[in-house]
Amino acid sequence: MLYGRDGELAELDRLLGRARAGRSGVLVVRGEAGIGKSALLDHAAAAAGDMRVLRGTGVEYESGMPYAGLHLLLGRHLDRAESLPPPQAQALYAALNRCGTPGAGDRFLVGLAVLTLLSDLADERPLLCVVDDAHWVDGPSAEALLFAARRLNAEPIAIIFAARDGDAPEFAAPGLPELRLRGLDRDTAAALLAQHAPGLPEHARQEVLAAAMGNPLALLELPGQDGQGTSSAYERIRRSFAAKIAELPEPARRLVLLVAADDLGGTGVIMAAAARLGASVDDLAPAERLGLLRSTGDGRLEVRHPLIRTAAVGDAPLSDRLAVHDALAGAYLERGDACHHAWHLARSVPGPDERVAAVLEKTAEAERETGGHASVAAMYETAAGLSPDRADRGRRLAAAARASADAGLPERAIELAARAEADLPDPVARAGLTLIRASLADEQDRTRDAYRLFAETAASVAELDPRTSGYLYFQAASAAANAGDFGAVAGIAAEGARLGVPNAHHLRALNRVFAGQNALADDGDLAAGVTALRELMDGMGACYGPRDRVRAGTWHLVLGDVPGAAEVAAELERRLREQGAIGLLAPVLMLRSRTDLLLGRHRDALTAATEGLRIAADTGQHRIRVHLDTVLAQLAAIQGDEERCFALTEEALARNVPPGNVHAAAARSLLDLGLGRHEAALERLAEVVAGPSRVGVMSALPDLVEAAVRSGVPERVRDAADWFGAWASQVRQPWAEAVALRCAALLDPSESSYERALDLHREGGPPFERARTELLYGEFLRRSHRRNGARARLRAALEAFERLEATPWAERARGELRAAGESRPGAAPPADLAARLTPQELQVVRLAATGLSNREIGAQLFLSPRTVGYHLYKAYPKLGVTARTELARLDLS
Repeated sequence: MLYGRDGELAELDRLLGRARAGRSGVLVVRGEAGIGKSALLDHAAAAAGDMRVLRGTGVEYESGMPYAGLHLLLGRHLDRAESLPPPQAQALYAALNRCGTPGAGDRFLVGLAVLTLLSDLADERPLLCVVDDAHWVDGPSAEALLFAARRLNAEPIAIIFAARDGDAPEFAAPGLPELRLRGLDRDTAAALLAQHAPGLPEHARQEVLAAAMGNPLALLELPGQDGQGTSSAYERIRRSFAAKIAELPEPARRLVLLVAADDLGGTGVIMAAAARLGASVDDLAPAERLGLLRSTGDGRLEVRHPLIRTAAVGDAPLSDRLAVHDALAGAYLERGDACHHAWHLARSVPGPDERVAAVLEKTAEAERETGGHASVAAMYETAAGLSPDRADRGRRLAAAARASADAGLPERAIELAARAEADLPDPVARAGLTLIRASLADEQDRTRDAYRLFAETAASVAELDPRTSGYLYFQAASAAANAGDFGAVAGIAAEGARLGVPNAHHLRALNRVFAGQNALADDGDLAAGVTALRELMDGMGACYGPRDRVRAGTWHLVLGDVPGAAEVAAELERRLREQGAIGLLAPVLMLRSRTDLLLGRHRDALTAATEGLRIAADTGQHRIRVHLDTVLAQLAAIQGDEERCFALTEEALARNVPPGNVHAAAARSLLDLGLGRHEAALERLAEVVAGPSRVGVMSALPDLVEAAVRSGVPERVRDAADWFGAWASQVRQPWAEAVALRCAALLDPSESSYERALDLHREGGPPFERARTELLYGEFLRRSHRRNGARARLRAALEAFERLEATPWAERARGELRAAGESRPGAAPPADLAARLTPQELQVVRLAATGLSNREIGAQLFLSPRTVGYHLYKAYPKLGVTARTELARLDLS
């Protein structure tokens, strides 16, 4: 019976009920030590009844061992991983030390594998996962479990985490529902104490009630304990357990310490280690009688409460702790578990020990071959701590930093890199660490710090390692361009050329690109910049990494080549989905959503950006999230959704980092143009164009020209129109030349310019820009009293704007059409099938229409198969179909 917890028990019962009904749920139970978290988890496990129950516990002394918590929770079901999509299976095998393949240990793929495995287990019967002491669960395990928890939807799964407040590390689970436990009120506490210790004298009863402060475990453990003084309830409970352990015979105490020191608690390993210490299975009985140890139904031994582990390990002499870990290391070695052998061996020595450090390093190298980057990083770091020699320590810390970066743990990587640099005399080795630190600074928008760090390090290794120096110079120049310091770009390019680094031609090309985007650049500079950009794009795929190829894709947009950018995005997206490489998918979806927007595929842009935002949030890519917001803001601006546009651009403008701030300002200005606020659009865009950033500015120039003309000050933007026209003539994209002609016609009205512009628009390009040209041409014809010609152009503009759901622009075209003598009713609700679906439903239905199974769709969209089925179930009535086979005949474009 749990006293005073009726409301909490009801909440747990509701969670289980929803899971049984096929709706997943997650709950984080928080409170101080002894407040009843474990008791609530026990209740949930007992109340689960016919549900499958998975249970794990975080272990303080194993919290640095990557994926130890996941191993404890899912290790018994690892055989089911064979049925997972291959990339997910390999990632899970790599994480849990089971025959992975190189590069398979992507931390987000592990989370996806956990999600799919839990979903598979729940297919047989509803599933309950309980994780006690979640604050001690190792970081990679916690991240994988939280990743899966946030993506649960239509599965019969309940997950409960219990985390301690106050005297333990924080268990960060933002966005998940919480249940916070408080102390029992005095009457309930008195009832619990009376039931548990009915013969307690009145003065002792009052002392216990006062000391416990409503803490249930304190109420159970404090009676009969003398000399407690004024220490906290936590410390009193710990001492109570310590006193019970002290009562045990020596062999039983060793067994308690063995169980407390091991995260897995397998009976076979524990008893093998116990035999090395002179204990046997018969010595379990005294510890079980005192309620210190218990056997689980899956062949494990565990302490009855986490504070027992704290008391057992904390009060044991150092010699006993070292002996226990040595015994466990030997037991795991006998079973061929090199990973656990290495971890316990590291804890079996009192200080630096090169023999043990070498074992850890060797194990880490073996782990690296299977892609378990988080485990590799932890092993190298531990080996460094045990290294007597400074150079060995630096080398191992450097390896830990690289593994942390590969594991997608940038903050940890930069900390390790900083520690390693102090112990590394080799400048080339330090250069590799600088790459980690500077890349992180660039991602955090500290671009000036980043390019200086890149450049300084590149210069230091130019003679020793020209190839590394060249790559660092390229990153320096790119970061300087992001910072808007184009003088630094030129200086870096000149320095790289002077030193003769292998990619000096790329550095010169990069400098020409940004020189050519200068508003004051002459036609020669602009032509050289365009030529250089094409040269760079040709070389990027062979010379640089995946993120650089994404950058090369965005450069298609700088050249006005929207189909080319879309092709790059589609190919990268296909490859990453096949590999399950979710960490790189967010920037690709950023590129894809922007190209979809420009191509007039607004629903596809919404779908890609929405998924990209979700992935960016999951993976902590804040800069990408802000850029995706600006894509959605542009879409909101076209639709005239002022509130949404302003909300989506607020952060980008506050950060004031290009090109996000440029895209955000352009989105707000486009909204102003659509709503007739021409002066506001003019002033905002004029400020952007006069600013330091050249990335993204070119696309804002046509809006600047229109805003100035409508504000009655065309003379302010003639240079901007000429600049855009020069760029369009160099990139040779028909749509860009059409918009340049439109700008010229606005400044110097000309029917031939408009006609030529429409001819070019018909060769392809953004349909929104074509509709704007039709609108402006129609307005020109109406003002010239040529109503018949005006109506044709205005009608075409109105139809395009309605298709694009560009509400304010459609209203403007409709008003002009009325003024030209033709009345058109308001737009009817969109009739296309895709518009009936949510972005995620549309993704799922399109893939299902190609014949993919729910599991295959889930692997591509990073969803569980059951959630895929749920989205199909919701989509069928909207589409008027009843079976999967009917989807192929639908037009979902």
